[in-house]
Amino acid sequence: MYEEGIRCLWMRGGTSKGAYFIASDLPGDRTERDELLLRIMGSPDPRQIDGIGGADPLTSKVAVLSPASRDDADVDYLFLQVFVDKALVSDAQGCGNILAGVGPAAIERGLVPAAGEVTPVRIHMVNSGEVAVAKVSTPGGRVSYVGDTGIAGVPGHHAAVPILFTNTEGSMCGSLLPTGNEIDVIDGVEATLIDNGMPCVIMRASDFGLTGQETREEIEANDALKQRIESIRLQAGRMMNLGDVGTASAPKMTLVSEPVRGGAINTRSFIPHRVHASVGVLAAVTVATATRIAGTHANKLVAAPSDGRYRIEHPTGEMEVFLEMDAHGSVTGAGTVRTARKLFDGYVFPAEQVRKPDSLTIGTSS
Repeated sequence: MYEEGIRCLWMRGGTSKGAYFIASDLPGDRTERDELLLRIMGSPDPRQIDGIGGADPLTSKVAVLSPASRDDADVDYLFLQVFVDKALVSDAQGCGNILAGVGPAAIERGLVPAAGEVTPVRIHMVNSGEVAVAKVSTPGGRVSYVGDTGIAGVPGHHAAVPILFTNTEGSMCGSLLPTGNEIDVIDGVEATLIDNGMPCVIMRASDFGLTGQETREEIEANDALKQRIESIRLQAGRMMNLGDVGTASAPKMTLVSEPVRGGAINTRSFIPHRVHASVGVLAAVTVATATRIAGTHANKLVAAPSDGRYRIEHPTGEMEVFLEMDAHGSVTGAGTVRTARKLFDGYVFPAEQVRKPDSLTIGTSS
């Protein structure tokens, strides 16, 4: 089966890369689908040498697109994180970077017709149940990836893909602050447990003996630090109504510190065991939201912008997000500008078998 290959768009979305599939081209059974995606990506293998994965969580991602299942959307988007060194596929979170490629991919695949110079695409994010609107450049009725917008972590300039999120508060945890507290103490560390599109545990870098300016490599080499953060993550997962997150990729652990490059706040984010080269889109939105809540460390550390545009500093630059607020200062919407690019369009051929079926541990964490 699949000897003739499977239709696949390989795209960069924001600062991630992933395989974009039409749902009907994949098995309908979840276990069979996940086993197939592991074979396509070359997992489990630290190099993913026998698949198209890039040996990094940021380049081992999948978007599954299908016709919209609700009236207020144009396309359904299911995000799947294919672990690199584990036989695991997780749907426990969405991905705002891969989201940037969903609008272009939906038009490329004919799921959404182009409409004028810019086509708005209403995207049902199946992982969280929310709808985001992406605006895709479509001059002459075709997707264009050419433009003058640059984002940190991606060389060059490309067409802008503005994305607006609404009603993301408590998307996975049920409420913005699932414990009802601005600060909870876990293993002696003060943390803000918050979800505005992405469940995050936000802590001061200084509480771990860090300045917040350490490189990705420096933090990843600190095994004691990673073990301490993972212990907090496992406990926070239950407190955030996420249950056992031992095999899940959320919540995102985020260390914050004062900005040093003129931004609003500085971050180091985990995904969940590797240090993010930048910061996830929805994680950046959630961090910006946390800066608006009095009593949080993010609120105390932020250099708040006057125009609602928050430049979230990260290891390779910064990500700008904007917050829409009501008269009482509550966040009602958020957005960002990403870029995307089609890398190849064709057929991908899965390996015959990664491991014997009885040795695979395949599962989606919800």
